[in-house]
Amino acid sequence: MSTALSVRLPEKLAKELEQLSGETERPKSFHIQKALEMYLEGRADMQIALDRLNDPTDSIITADDMRKQLGL
Repeated sequence: MSTALSVRLPEKLAKELEQLSGETERPKSFHIQKALEMYLEGRADMQIALDRLNDPTDSIITADDMRKQLGL
């Protein structure tokens, strides 16, 4: 199931999307969906990193200790 959305884009971005769509022979909606998926995945990864950074119970090791643990 899919949901239709209406999005306003700056003219330059809309032209770039149109060009990409033509070059790849894929609909604009395909590229918008892929871009949004990548953005949301990156955002989730960033949130995990921030949560770990702000977690006082999460241990922090030095780069030297990490190398030793990895045998480098």
